[in-house]
Amino acid sequence: MGVYLSFGEFAKAKRLALGVTLREFCRTHGYDVGNMSKLERGLQPPFKSASVLAQYAGQLGLKKDSEDWHTFMDLAAISAGRIPDELLQREDVVAKLPFVFRTLSGKPLSPEKLRDLARVLKGA
Repeated sequence: MGVYLSFGEFAKAKRLALGVTLREFCRTHGYDVGNMSKLERGLQPPFKSASVLAQYAGQLGLKKDSEDWHTFMDLAAISAGRIPDELLQREDVVAKLPFVFRTLSGKPLSPEKLRDLARVLKGA
């Protein structure tokens, strides 16, 4: 699997792997070509409805709960500015998110926060 920077890039790669043009895909599945082109180019966010998103994933040939399915859903959440739902449902992960955000943003943690992080990680 390649590295995808955006939901649109991933969706486009999966459509191309099916060997169909954007026009063919849209005609077959009832999508507007202009909107889908914007989606693939990252100019339009992915579908908000989980059921429509799941339907689109299926139309791209993604099997539910496969690695590609999860990548597709994670990229959709990220593109919409959300943390993926499956992560938010895990209390152990949610407890670690502030430390992850702080670390990724390059902001130093205070000694107290480092001790908190150590406690959280030990409980993982």
